[in-house]
Amino acid sequence: MDRWQQLNEEQKREVERQLAVIRRGTVEIVPEEELREKLADSVKTGKPLNVKLGLDPSAPDIHVGHTVVLHKLRQFQELGHQIQLIIGDLRAESAIRRANRKRASS
Repeated sequence: MDRWQQLNEEQKREVERQLAVIRRGTVEIVPEEELREKLADSVKTGKPLNVKLGLDPSAPDIHVGHTVVLHKLRQFQELGHQIQLIIGDLRAESAIRRANRKRASS
């Protein structure tokens, strides 16, 4: 039995309400069915989703374009989910470059 069938009507409405909020301002959610299943689990168990956003340490700053994903992150938070904003530093950038060089030489 899939997760959706295990929900009562009130829980199904809550999943659809959260999906409606998350869909606002998006063109497409890929894959939406996977998000629906995760929301269904969250609603059924009462355990919030853990949503993470990592910003590229190679960028010199955070600009207005980042507000789109930051706003979406805020929507998840307002729906009761846990969010994590991860911002790298120079050590992260160095580690990424070393890993890329190592991968290129293999």
